[in-house]
Amino acid sequence: MQLGEFLKWYSIIFVLGILSLHHYPALTSLDFFQVCWILVHYYSSNELILVNFSMFFLFIFSLLPSCHWVLAYNITPSRPLLQGQTIVSPGQNFELGFFSPNNSARKYVGLWHRSIFPRKFVWVANRENPLEVTNTLANLRIGSTGNLELIDGKQSSMWSTNISVSTNGSAAVLSDNGNFVLKDDMGVELWQSFDYPSDSLLTNMFLGFNGNSGKQNFLTSWKSENDPSTGIFLVGLSAQTPSQMFIWVNTSTPYWRSGPWDKSKFIGIPEMSAEYLSGFTLDDNVKQETRYFSFTIFDKTLVYLDISSEGITKIMYSNTGENWNLYWHAPKNPCDNYGACGPSGVCKASDTPVCKCLKGFKPKSDEEWSKRNWTGGCVRQTKLFCETHTNKSVSSIGKEDRFLKMENMKVPDIHEYLESLSEMDCKVQCLKNCSCLAYAYLNNIGCLDWSKDLIDLLEFPSRGVDLYIRLSRSELGKCLYLLASCTTFQQQFSFCHIKLRKQSLESTGMIKTYRDGLREYIGKHDSSELKVYDFDSILIATDNFSITNKLGQGGFGPVYKGMLPEGKEIAVKRLSSSSGQGVEEFKNEMLVFSNLQHKNLVRIMGCCVKEDEKLLIYEFMANKSLDTFLYDLTKRPVLDWAARFNIIQGVARGLLYLHHDSYVKVIHRDLKVSNILLDEKMNPKISDFGLARIVEGTQNLENTLKVVGTRGYMSPEYAMGGIFSEKSDVYSFGILVLEIISSKKNTSFCLLDQQLGLLAYAWKMWNEGRGLELVDEVLGDSYSSSQVVKCMHIGLLCVQDNAANRPTMPDIVLMLTSDIDGLQPRRPVFTIQNSIPHSQPQYDNTNSYTNEATITVIRGR
Repeated sequence: MQLGEFLKWYSIIFVLGILSLHHYPALTSLDFFQVCWILVHYYSSNELILVNFSMFFLFIFSLLPSCHWVLAYNITPSRPLLQGQTIVSPGQNFELGFFSPNNSARKYVGLWHRSIFPRKFVWVANRENPLEVTNTLANLRIGSTGNLELIDGKQSSMWSTNISVSTNGSAAVLSDNGNFVLKDDMGVELWQSFDYPSDSLLTNMFLGFNGNSGKQNFLTSWKSENDPSTGIFLVGLSAQTPSQMFIWVNTSTPYWRSGPWDKSKFIGIPEMSAEYLSGFTLDDNVKQETRYFSFTIFDKTLVYLDISSEGITKIMYSNTGENWNLYWHAPKNPCDNYGACGPSGVCKASDTPVCKCLKGFKPKSDEEWSKRNWTGGCVRQTKLFCETHTNKSVSSIGKEDRFLKMENMKVPDIHEYLESLSEMDCKVQCLKNCSCLAYAYLNNIGCLDWSKDLIDLLEFPSRGVDLYIRLSRSELGKCLYLLASCTTFQQQFSFCHIKLRKQSLESTGMIKTYRDGLREYIGKHDSSELKVYDFDSILIATDNFSITNKLGQGGFGPVYKGMLPEGKEIAVKRLSSSSGQGVEEFKNEMLVFSNLQHKNLVRIMGCCVKEDEKLLIYEFMANKSLDTFLYDLTKRPVLDWAARFNIIQGVARGLLYLHHDSYVKVIHRDLKVSNILLDEKMNPKISDFGLARIVEGTQNLENTLKVVGTRGYMSPEYAMGGIFSEKSDVYSFGILVLEIISSKKNTSFCLLDQQLGLLAYAWKMWNEGRGLELVDEVLGDSYSSSQVVKCMHIGLLCVQDNAANRPTMPDIVLMLTSDIDGLQPRRPVFTIQNSIPHSQPQYDNTNSYTNEATITVIRGR
C-alpha cells in the first residue's frame, strides 16, 4: 500500500477515534490507542500492517497528548456512567461514581468529596437495593422515559428518580455544592439529590419539612459502616415552635435533643457561641407551614454534618481540602442522652453521680436510684398550693407557689410558646395556670412554659439559660432556711458530716477506698508499682466518660477509652454501684491482677476511687474483645484460621500461667469470649479478674456459697454445687475453643430439626467423623484440617462432665504444640444447654449471672 493511501486510511481512523472519545470521555490514552488499532486492523490489509506498522505506531503516539483523558461532568442519553468512570462537579469539589464501602461484597452509586481521603460518602442512590460486586455491566443512565436509572447487567432497574418527565433530552449534572441534579433540555431542574438525603447534610442543603405538601427531609444513619441501607437513627426537626433538632432511634423514640432554636443557635448546644462555624439558619414560616434548617459557608472551608450508624451526629470540616477534622459531636457524655435522669431529674456530667432531683423533689424509687437507674425520675415532695387549695374564697396571700431560679440549664422538652409576652407576664401567666410547672424567658425567643413532665433537664458548666421551677412556698422556704443554716453553721456542719461519713465508711469497710487510704492499703499489700490516679485526670482522659469513648459493657460496668496527658492510651473500667462487685472484689482484681505479669494477660496500670466511684485503669487494647469479631458477620473474615488458632494457643498459655507458673495459683472463674481482648496484632489477652480466686498451696478444690459466672461457661460441679478448681477454667476453655471454631454462641445455638445445642452438635459431628462441619462457614476451605480436628478434640475433652476426666492446662498446651493426642472424649451430659427448641435461633445478650447458694434462681448481674 502506498503512503498516500495509508494516510487516507489513518485520517479516517483518527476521526473515528476522536468521535469515540467524545462519546466515552472516560477512555484513557491506552483506550484511544486500542480503538485506533482495532480500526486499522479492521480496515487495512495485512500488507499495510506488516509494512507500515512502525510508522503507524510512531504517528499514533505523536498525536496522543492531544487525546488525554477528559473529565466528565454530566450524564446524557448518549453518555451513561459506566463502572470505573466518575463524573465531577465543575470546581472538582465532588465526585460521583460506583463504590463498595470498605471493600464489601456490594456495590452502590454515591458521591463524595473528591480530594479528601479517607472518602466520606455523603449520598447514596441505591442504598436499599445494592448491586453485587461481581455485576460489572451495571451502569447509571438516562432512560427512555427521561429518568435517571441504575440498571444491572441484565438491564433490570435497581434505582430510578421515578418522576414524570415530558422530554427525553434530560441530563444529570453534579453541582459544586454536592447536589446531583436532573435537568430537562431547557435547563429546568426536574429532580435533585438534596431532596433525598442519606446520612449527611451539606452546605445549602435543607433539613426540615413542608406541612402543606407533607414532604420531610431527614438524615438517616447507615445500618453499619459497611452497609448504607437505612439504620435505626434519624436526625430531623421537631414540629414545635421554636423548633428543636432531634436524634430519634427507631423513628420516634428521642435519643438526643438540641434545645430550642433562638434565631442564631440551638440553646441546648453551648458550643454554638460566636466562635462557632457561622452560617447556620432555621427558616420557620408559620403561614406556609415550612421549617428548614441549613448552613452556608462563605469561605472555602468544606463542612458536612452527619449521623453515624452508632447514633453520633457530628460536624466535620476541612480548611485544606486534604483531611477531615472533628468540630462538634453529640451525644458526647451520658447527660446528652435524652431523659437520662427521668422526669424532674437534672443531669450534670461533672458530678458524681451525674443525676440528682430538682429542689423540692425526691427519687420516685430509692431502690432504683441506688442502682443508678435514674430513668424513673423524681416526684414532688410537697404538693403545690394551687393543687390543694381550689376554694377561691380562701385567702391565698402569703401562700402562693413561688419559683426557684436555676442557672446554666438546658430547658426541658415539650414546651409551649407564648408569643408576645413580657418577662413579667410570662411569670404571671405560669403562676395563674396550676398545670404550669416551669417557665423561661429567653433572648430572641420570648416566653416558654412547661405543663408536662420536666424531662431531659441538663445543667451546663456555663452558657446555659435561666429556668424557673415552680415550688410550694414551704419548699422554697426550706431551701432558703437550709442555705442560711449552712452559712451560719458551716464549720459545725462540715465537722459532723465528715465524722458521720467516716463512721459509715468504717462500718461498711469502705474507708480504705479513699485515695490516700487506697495508697496506704496498696502499700501494705502490693509491692508492684500500681498507680493511684486522680479522679479528675480520668474525667479529662475520657472526656467525662463520653459515649464516643465507650469501648463496651462488661458484667461489672462499662469500659471507656482514655488518653493520658503524655499521650498514652488507656482503658478505664468504671464499676457500677449496682453491678454486684463490691469493695472486696475491687481490691481482689486490683491487687491480684497487678502482680500477674504475662504476655497473654491484660496489664493493669492503676486504679482510682472517689466516693462510690471505683475505676480500674488497664493498658488499651486496640481491637477490643474477641466477641466483637467472632459474632459479627462483617468482621468475622478478619479472624482467619491462623488468627483463631493463635488465639486458642495464647489463651491456653495465659491459663497455664495462672494455674501453674505464677507466684500463686489463680482460678479465673469467668473465662469467656468477651473477656478475651485483642491487641493491635490480634494477640489474645485474658481480662476481668473481678471473680478470680487464689488457691493456697497445693489445694485443688474450693467451695463457695455464692456462685457467680456466666451461663453457658460454668462447669457442672460449679454451677450445681459451688465447687470450683482449675478444672472449672478448663471447662470454660473448652466452650471457648468450640465457639472460636464455629463462631456460634453456646448459649444461643440450637439446631432446630434435632434440638441440639452447640456441645451436643459438636459431639455428634465428632462422633460421626464429620468434625470439620463445625468450622465457621466464613473460613471456606482456608484452614488446617489437622489443627481444627486437634482443637475440637481438646474442646470436647475439656467439657467432660466429670472434672477428673478433663485435661490440665499443661496437658492442653502440650497437645496444642505437639502431635500428642489425648484420650478419646466421652459423650458429655448436656445439662447446662439450650434444651428448648425455638422457631428461630435465639441470642442471649446477658453476660453473667449470680446465684446465691444454688443454681435454682439465676439473675443477671
